Amino acid sequence: MSAMNAPPVADSLKILASSIIECRRCPRLRDYCGEIGREKRRAFADWSYWARPVPGFGDASAKIWIIGLAPGAHGANRTGRVFTGDRSGDFLFAALHRARMANQPTSTHREDGLSLRGVYISAAARCAPPGNKPLPIEIANCGPFLDREWNLLKNARVLLALGKIGWDAAIALATRNGCEFPGGKGSFGHGAQLRLGAERCLIGSYHVSQQNTFTGKLTPAMFDEVLNRCRELGK
Repeated sequence: MSAMNAPPVADSLKILASSIIECRRCPRLRDYCGEIGREKRRAFADWSYWARPVPGFGDASAKIWIIGLAPGAHGANRTGRVFTGDRSGDFLFAALHRARMANQPTSTHREDGLSLRGVYISAAARCAPPGNKPLPIEIANCGPFLDREWNLLKNARVLLALGKIGWDAAIALATRNGCEFPGGKGSFGHGAQLRLGAERCLIGSYHVSQQNTFTGKLTPAMFDEVLNRCRELGK
């Protein structure tokens, strides 16, 4: 298809979302997501769990692209929208609302009216993994989805990696797409920054998981500072 006849980015992202939802590349993850969806958590006993791969979500013209780890077993694996329905999402969307990148501070289900401005969110792995730890081959299997987002999100100047797995996935993504690293590929750390070729850069943040936010390893002020830097670099 020629560039003149290519569908708008938002439509292409919807096509990609359909491909992600139908993916069956990782039997271990598909079995696990289905098992969680059947057993459920008592608090969500009346929910019909999504229990499928979770596509990205956000603004098709985003300047900032957030790459997380994977759907939460009782969060996105339940709701079907990335970072929606768990404490990690509560922290993330509250921060995006403070930064005026989200129209509301909470996200509870796919039809709750949430919209994002200038930001798009996806993940290194699209299925909830046991113990929140996808295997390397499972992350590799999701690599082509990140590649397609890389090519569609043309306005994304800043990649914000949440946690080391997100950071490593972003480095691998940039490498696959021809980026060179004259000064080396750097190391993950909160606030770490790395150029990805001439047009993009990578910023690291501690993951917004309860393990970090409940212990004070990642505070709202720390994450606000990272978001503000992303916004400045994305101009």
